[in-house]
Amino acid sequence: MIKTNGIHHITSISGHPQENMDFYGKLLGLRFVKKTVNFDDPNTYHFYFGDDGANPGTIITFFPFTNGRKGRIGDGQVGTTTYIIPEGSYDFWKERLIDNNIDLTQETRFAERYLQFSDTHGLRIELVERSVTNKSNWEVYGISKDQAIVGFGGAVLLSHFPQETKELLTDIFGFQVVKEEGDYVRLSTPGELGNIIDIKLSSSGKGITSVGTVHHIAMRTKDDIEQINYQELLKKRGYTVTEVRDRNYFKSIYFREKGGILFEIATDGPGFTIDEDLESLGSELKLPKQYEHLRSRLEESLIPVKLEV
Repeated sequence: MIKTNGIHHITSISGHPQENMDFYGKLLGLRFVKKTVNFDDPNTYHFYFGDDGANPGTIITFFPFTNGRKGRIGDGQVGTTTYIIPEGSYDFWKERLIDNNIDLTQETRFAERYLQFSDTHGLRIELVERSVTNKSNWEVYGISKDQAIVGFGGAVLLSHFPQETKELLTDIFGFQVVKEEGDYVRLSTPGELGNIIDIKLSSSGKGITSVGTVHHIAMRTKDDIEQINYQELLKKRGYTVTEVRDRNYFKSIYFREKGGILFEIATDGPGFTIDEDLESLGSELKLPKQYEHLRSRLEESLIPVKLEV
């Protein structure tokens, strides 16, 4: 068993890219970190949003499909993506979302208050107040650093087999069971961001992965050596694991766990400043070297997007 520090990133499928950019960059005030393409399908964008430093544990990414079919959130998926907001900012976010005509629900789970809503394309999101050491300093669109989303609080997993998913998190990733309450079991790991996972114990029906759903969830690993150790451990436990794939900003391996959820294990480095300065992150279309020869065609065919800060 190797203990992860928590979630590295979560990747979802969205609709129109400008609508996606406006929701996460303007309404939620996340920093637009990287504009690139899907490394497995260069005809599609891959957007990255995060905190001011583009740190692991804050990165939400999207494959935008303008004419993609609507998905269905259900078993075999991440059902809800949770973000931490600073203590004292709950009412600010409640008012901001209401003022922007976002339908809200409020829930208390494990003695924490959650603001729950969906994004433009149906992805489920929740905000929770927690005390954290480091805040994001990204101040845009009327959001101060005392209100800015800090990073991931965690996620709610919907599994075909919740007990098997729980065993994966405890036996492979080193999560510990905190408590079971009602329809959920909570697990945690020592990291400060993305360190809380709630597993829903009852079925939510079969999920269909498409627009408005999470494609996969990535857990953090510190370096290449630890990643290979994860790969070997998973194989010994009977999982089918991919080879290491270079994603420029991190290296990845992928596997689907017994409850149907697609997991990635991603290295913390080299990070998003490998091809852009920190100050200019997200300002240009960045292509992996295998697609650089397609730049002219891609720049013409990809829908133009703009986020004014």
